[in-house]
Amino acid sequence: MKIAVDAMGGDHAPEAIVFGTVQAAPDVDGELLLVGKESAIREAYPARLPENVRVIEATEVIEMHEAPVEALRRKKDSSLVVAANLVMQGEAEAMVSAGNTGAAAAAAHMMWKCIPNISRPAIATVFPSKTGRFVVLDSGATPDAGVQNLVEFALMGSAYAEAVLGIQKPRIALLNIGEEETKGNALTKQAYKALKSAFPEFIGNIEGKSLFKGEADVVVCDAFVGNVVLKTAQGIGDFFWYMIRDALEKRPMMKVLLGPILKATFSDIKRKTDYAEYGGAPLLGVNGMCFICHGHSNAKAIKNAILFARRGVQRHLTDIIAERARRLHAEEPEYV
Repeated sequence: MKIAVDAMGGDHAPEAIVFGTVQAAPDVDGELLLVGKESAIREAYPARLPENVRVIEATEVIEMHEAPVEALRRKKDSSLVVAANLVMQGEAEAMVSAGNTGAAAAAAHMMWKCIPNISRPAIATVFPSKTGRFVVLDSGATPDAGVQNLVEFALMGSAYAEAVLGIQKPRIALLNIGEEETKGNALTKQAYKALKSAFPEFIGNIEGKSLFKGEADVVVCDAFVGNVVLKTAQGIGDFFWYMIRDALEKRPMMKVLLGPILKATFSDIKRKTDYAEYGGAPLLGVNGMCFICHGHSNAKAIKNAILFARRGVQRHLTDIIAERARRLHAEEPEYV
């Protein structure tokens, strides 16, 4: 197995990327390809790299603010393009990047193409719930999704939850403004019927307030809605920790008396809600394993993204999606 890592992508590149790659190296039975400016990589990590970590030179960097498609066309020797090329040419099985999300998604989509019978890719983001975890897709790749796309998202999310997250017979739900079948706009009403017809595991609509109760394992929506959910959840999490810190600062005695107890409790909560535990989110539906990490990713996040990418390759996630898409398409459901 070979995994290409975009060493220059992210707010803390190349340091966090290199250190995360080095930390993941002992757990990877194969080669990790650090793609980027070798001088910058060596400066970030002066010590000797592990035996299974190799540097692939790339002289350019796609910055966070750049327009994705234009940057890909203009910077052919960027770390992101070179990493995507390695997968396209069969020299790597997966790619990990904490760089420009739009550019990473566009590179995988344009260069690798979609899996047969999958029309558009989707980013699958894992969230914690009362009973474990669930995955939302799409959270960033296809904002103008149609009914066919939502059915494909459900198929891909179910495959990911089962093969990589270890959830048996994942329950699928459609994110909507009400639980009733008649609620929603034209898209969600049509999607409800299509999902009900295509998946025995479809449990119906789910409202935003119920997302974290653990009622569903796979939640389907278009990227516009999914990204709003993602950013809102991140904002609420930050606000929650702000309120806790503010309350303790205003009550010094409580901080002294309850500090040790609260520290242990909050440490466990923070671990369960920390994005770095999953490292990033896979772009599903393309011919290759692509993990897109948060721009603020630290070494821990990069390490875990690499390990999840490895798991996706080991468990043949792309092949599973391809086979399920073939079977679904052969059945010619109403939405096709």
